[in-house]
Amino acid sequence: MTDVDRVIRHPLAYARQMRGWSQAELAAQIGTAAGRQGLRSGADRQRVWKWETSRATPDADSQMLLADAFGIDQDLVRVLGWPDWLPGGDETRTLAPHSTPAALREAIAARMDRRNFVAYTAVSLTGFAHEWATATPAAFAAAQQGKPVDADLVGSLESISRNLTTAPTAQRQYTAPLLDDQLKIVTGLIDKGRYSEQVGERLHRLAACLAQTVGWHRFDHGQHAAAARFWHAAVHSAHTCKDHDLGSGVLSDLAYQALWLHDPSTSVAVLDRALRRPLHPAARSVLYLRKARAHAALGEERTCTRALSAAEKNFEDAADAGAAPEWCAWMSRSDLAVDTGRCLLDLGHVRQAHTLIQDGTGMLPIAREKTRAVFLAYEAEGYLQGGEIDQAAYAAHKALAMAQRIGAPRCTALISGMMPDFKKHKAAPGVAQLLHEVHTAHL
Repeated sequence: MTDVDRVIRHPLAYARQMRGWSQAELAAQIGTAAGRQGLRSGADRQRVWKWETSRATPDADSQMLLADAFGIDQDLVRVLGWPDWLPGGDETRTLAPHSTPAALREAIAARMDRRNFVAYTAVSLTGFAHEWATATPAAFAAAQQGKPVDADLVGSLESISRNLTTAPTAQRQYTAPLLDDQLKIVTGLIDKGRYSEQVGERLHRLAACLAQTVGWHRFDHGQHAAAARFWHAAVHSAHTCKDHDLGSGVLSDLAYQALWLHDPSTSVAVLDRALRRPLHPAARSVLYLRKARAHAALGEERTCTRALSAAEKNFEDAADAGAAPEWCAWMSRSDLAVDTGRCLLDLGHVRQAHTLIQDGTGMLPIAREKTRAVFLAYEAEGYLQGGEIDQAAYAAHKALAMAQRIGAPRCTALISGMMPDFKKHKAAPGVAQLLHEVHTAHL
């Protein structure tokens, strides 16, 4: 049995193993947590074993001590209940209709960004992608408890959500709370409402789209645990409504996050599984482009080149395949050019990379300001690697100004990461001003 196929039988065992603790060591951690509060704990290895084999359930006090030991916000213990509040507990759930509301509720409830449990482990994330690629969604239950949900209500929610998710980039920093509220409403209807199978599919698709967008907002602000939870919930919802394109898109978001967190191997593994489903060519183009980025980060030039070729071919095929899925309707020649350039930059082909990044940025539609800011940051990095420091400072300055105006912390983080290299060239034109602006912005 492979790591991908192995089933972890209880979330507590998973959480413990991720810390590298034995059952006795977890009991000792609980005792330490109790000591910090001037209490004594009766937990021992045998007690932990009973919890992990479901022969016993920890009482409320023991759960609070467990939460302390794992560094988990105790509000989550009360909101989610045992064992769903445990770190990684959601990773053991299967893709079934009953698990979708739970995954959505957990993403909404998890206010705290667990930096000691940043996202999913490589094995769990790859396993989740494997399950999505092979599982068959169950039909909706014939009836649910609660008030009826009709098509007109869902249509209104879809219209409101579309306006929020397609707002101009500069306005999206203000729409985030509205998207959160919209997702809460839709989750409540899924969980408690009564609806037909057709209406249910629309509700789940809407929940998936909202959770994907909210996840990107968290990701852009560096809240990686929260982003992963929203995307995990979005995959559940997309799977339930049998939307393979959307599900693959959200999995590719999780893969992109893994790449951003310097784990390109996991990114490749997740994308390989996401590509197993039949998908619209536009979706396949995006996935292959992200796969190329991961191979480039690994220094795998041949596989990167093959993935880029596949991205190009699928992009061409998409023109004759009907409307692209909404989540990847933004895909353009500009994205192909810039991400290809980014791959070449990682592989050391600086001059060719710079040309592609610059040309692709020039083709980008004006409305995509956040993407332009990120592309300008890539351009600055290319100039830095090519030794054109004044040009690098100019591009970084433009990217920083744009990112601060529209509220794009991910872009400012990219620029901040270049500062050690810029500091080596303080005398170059524009560098002193850039360093001052970054310092003033407390990046």
